[in-house]
Amino acid sequence: MKTIQLSPAQLTLLESFANIESQAEADELSRVIRDYYARKLDEELDKLWDDGTLDQQKLDELRSQHLRTPYKQ
Repeated sequence: MKTIQLSPAQLTLLESFANIESQAEADELSRVIRDYYARKLDEELDKLWDDGTLDQQKLDELRSQHLRTPYKQ
């Protein structure tokens, strides 16, 4: 049997989940987590923009690409 080691962040989340008493609380915790990661994504995108890795031309190129994985038949 394989033992899984949880990180401190995972343990904190598990403790938070253990204290949820209603669906409203679960929804609020979910919103807080989504907002946190949205802010982190915005920060990373700002860094890419500031260092020139991402610019309007690259955004326009991405907008015109078809990036879906083709289905195998």
